[in-house]
Amino acid sequence: MGMDLTLFMVDWAQLSAIPVEHRIGRLEDIAWPGEFGDVYDGGPERARDWLWPPGQAPAWCAVYSFLTTTGAHMPHVRAGTAWTDMRPLVDTPVREVMDSFLGGLIWDADQSNNPAAAGGGVFPPAADRWHPNVLLVCLPEAVAGKARAWERVEPCLVGLRGPFSVECEGWAGRPDTFEGFAALLREWGGVVTEAARRGWGLVGLP
Repeated sequence: MGMDLTLFMVDWAQLSAIPVEHRIGRLEDIAWPGEFGDVYDGGPERARDWLWPPGQAPAWCAVYSFLTTTGAHMPHVRAGTAWTDMRPLVDTPVREVMDSFLGGLIWDADQSNNPAAAGGGVFPPAADRWHPNVLLVCLPEAVAGKARAWERVEPCLVGLRGPFSVECEGWAGRPDTFEGFAALLREWGGVVTEAARRGWGLVGLP
């Protein structure tokens, strides 16, 4: 079985109030309540594609249910690989804004100075690189930048069809179609837009 991606939109002030060593467990409790609970089966309230935990207190996080991936992480990895392949064929202005949008989400560029990828001690370091504690950490200020980048990326998506066809179509380990690639990017665009609207960050758990 492959790795999954469970993506949370999180109020950073609330997350920061939880001791670092307990943050992953608290998020997991919300996503999978009870010993055999599941975020998709009973209880949580759905608003569009966000699942909110039930209760009277104001919710401080929600789980996003990707429509195009059935929860698997690999489609995100493949989309990031596709961007790596096609980006040399993309004009510089579009390439730069796509880099800004995808970096730290699904594209593993050198993001050492980018808070979206660096994590900044938000979670304990993973003890084993093959079993990471988190798959992504995108701080609220980074989310806001990605939402601005998405506003510029979305009108340019159709122009990526040619580069995708040349470098990715039909290759193993890439999205099956350009339409699937674009649909996943649009989902990420919706995610960062909603998180930025709230001033929240993003966390991805395996």
